[in-house]
Amino acid sequence: MKKIFFVIGIALMMVLSIVKPTFAWDVKTNDELQQRMNEVGFKILNTNRIEKRFIFMVINRVYTRDIWTDVSSVNRTVWIKPTALPYIDDDNELAAILSHSLAHGVDSYEGVLRGYVSILNYWVAPNKYDLKADKTAVDFMVNAGYNPLALITILNKIGKQYRYDAFSNHTLVSRRMMQIYEYIYTKYPAVLVENEYKDNIYYQNFLLTSRKNRMLLLEKVKSGSSRKINYKY
Repeated sequence: MKKIFFVIGIALMMVLSIVKPTFAWDVKTNDELQQRMNEVGFKILNTNRIEKRFIFMVINRVYTRDIWTDVSSVNRTVWIKPTALPYIDDDNELAAILSHSLAHGVDSYEGVLRGYVSILNYWVAPNKYDLKADKTAVDFMVNAGYNPLALITILNKIGKQYRYDAFSNHTLVSRRMMQIYEYIYTKYPAVLVENEYKDNIYYQNFLLTSRKNRMLLLEKVKSGSSRKINYKY
């Protein structure tokens, strides 16, 4: 009888070792998210030598430019909504969210009244400043040791795909992800060579949906052109 229980116990242990948790990240509560935000956020600030003060908070704000994250130009608080928690699968993706908001936050220190009205720049030309923040976020992430491709995977999970951006003040997420990819391809090619995200289903989906746009990028590279690519829908 003891042998039977022993065999059953070994079998259960083997099954439990094979079954993977449904949630890939070890952060599951708002308190744990707050702690991890502090750790990742201050690592990004310190490794990038950002000589501006910021704090990080989990806040369920009603009004925001984005549904999941923002930065206050008034009190320099980078915050994430709790609703973003199920979409974040690792520290790289958290670093992507924080780095993008920090990029906007750094800009908030420039301008009149110590940057108090700097947020108006975003309202006037959001496409320009979002692209600038995306590129800066990539730089922040690389310097802090995070994989910048996570900026693509988190956008692919959270960013809504509208039909047009010709009459919108926001670039289509498909084009925005390609602009990030092009920046990584050009400035940090080693990230794509040693690609730890190659088997990530969200990155694979990006590769699938961006196939034609990536062909445009390859044509640009082969031709040696410096022109800006008008990526397709």
